[in-house]
Amino acid sequence: MADRFDVIEAGGRRRRRWIGVAVVAALLVVPAVSLLLSRDPGPPPPVPASTSRPVATPPAADDTPNAVHPRAVRKGRDEVIEVVFPDGRRAEVRYPAELALAGLGVRPFQGVWVDGQYRPLTAPYSVAAEVGRGGRPLRTLTPNVTLWPPPPSGVSRGDVLLFTFGPWRVALPDQPVALTFEQRLAAAEGLRGTVTEDGYLVLSARGAVRLARPGETLAGLSVGPQLWFGGGAGPLLVFTQAPHCRAGQAAPSAVLSRTQPSGAVCRDGVQIAVSSSEEFRGKALDGIRITLK
Repeated sequence: MADRFDVIEAGGRRRRRWIGVAVVAALLVVPAVSLLLSRDPGPPPPVPASTSRPVATPPAADDTPNAVHPRAVRKGRDEVIEVVFPDGRRAEVRYPAELALAGLGVRPFQGVWVDGQYRPLTAPYSVAAEVGRGGRPLRTLTPNVTLWPPPPSGVSRGDVLLFTFGPWRVALPDQPVALTFEQRLAAAEGLRGTVTEDGYLVLSARGAVRLARPGETLAGLSVGPQLWFGGGAGPLLVFTQAPHCRAGQAAPSAVLSRTQPSGAVCRDGVQIAVSSSEEFRGKALDGIRITLK
């Protein structure tokens, strides 16, 4: 597990380890707050300028969720679903049927280093609301990556790299210190995504881009492969691959940044973290079972 202040450098070029506690907090918490709070879809953004190949744009104003809803199989009082983490690891999730996790929708999260600088890669619940907001992209970096200005909400101050992988839109906020144009282009070209037959996004990286490994942390917070269930005004559950998970380990920033009370438990190599009402939280932490495959 990485040291809490060790920002791992990639791409063969060494950079100063300049990230302190305050900067790390901005990197981990601010993007999570920004992508979880906004749910108002707003008007759709216009089509970006033409390139050699068409560039996918954010969803229209119907606010189609940027999530997958797995098929649930009823087994007695429980439901069972199969999920896929963004590193390709599959898992079976069994939970009390009243939690209705499949209906909440599942989104990926993955910590990313670009030329030694950490950035969180998230799947906004509503791209039109949280990234586009009716504006125009600043530029097209590659056929599947556009650069957008900071969201008008003011929660996130940096530009946003928006990646399109099949039906998925994933956002990489560029803050607190912006990457250079060359680094942004390296991120656009080095991050790859494929979609499984059951709709999950699996990520890979090359060149100056490195993906956080299962169990990896930054400033004590998990940045490895995660799956987010729900969000917005409802409950949020985060499953994090954590091979060395221990009691009392901090929950991911997406959970800690919310106003609702939170709790977490380690079980079979996965941390289950929940922010919700007390009743839902208790049933989730007591009743969810995850089997990694």
